[in-house]
Amino acid sequence: MAGRITLSQPRHGFRAGLDSVLLGAAVHEGRRNLLDLGCGVGTAAFVAMAHAPELSATLVDQNPEAKALAETNAADNGFAARATILLADVAGKGEVRKAAGLAENAFDVVIANPPFFVDGAGTLAGDAGRAGARHMDAAMLDLWVRTAAGSAAGGAEIIFVYPAESLSPLLGAFTQRFGAVTVLPLTPRPDAPASRVLIRGIKGSRAPLTLLASRALHDAEGRAFRPEFDAIFRGAARLDW
Repeated sequence: MAGRITLSQPRHGFRAGLDSVLLGAAVHEGRRNLLDLGCGVGTAAFVAMAHAPELSATLVDQNPEAKALAETNAADNGFAARATILLADVAGKGEVRKAAGLAENAFDVVIANPPFFVDGAGTLAGDAGRAGARHMDAAMLDLWVRTAAGSAAGGAEIIFVYPAESLSPLLGAFTQRFGAVTVLPLTPRPDAPASRVLIRGIKGSRAPLTLLASRALHDAEGRAFRPEFDAIFRGAARLDW
């Protein structure tokens, strides 16, 4: 989002990357009330807000440092009047989230970039904030989707970005709760396996699942992003899906 938003991030621990920008750019036009679960420093929500001056957002994270940085970033980017940042555990009990200020059945779009290492897989970083942002088992992932479903209003879109290798539990959690589920595989280069997926569901819909054709971030050679994604990362376009 060159020139569109600026972000303060922690020196150590989880740092926002391309996934967060893609997630924010994946929100469709016309949405007015967004919830970002596990918001970190606010990247995805603020990308969505930069594209939509009418959009307000509630951002939730259980890490006090992330919450503080999200508040700083909201102010620095002129979003303070449209953003509410809450300290809460996305996978915690409903009454605890409600007491923290997270409303139920209230949002017309819910987004999340959940922790992505399955228990026992990968290598956990020594920093607790980074580990907490990257480590999750299937049961915990299901709790995130359940929270998204409970927070979403009827007709809302729920959008997650996740590693392709862990799509199975996420897809199962989505199809149990939403209709019109759409999966967009993203690959590093043409003919390469998908490295991440965007998945969207609509609360209350009964429409069938759609698996979209994969899209490559880069051409077969070189480091430049393809024009579609270059425009997204420069803040000049939304993701059309």
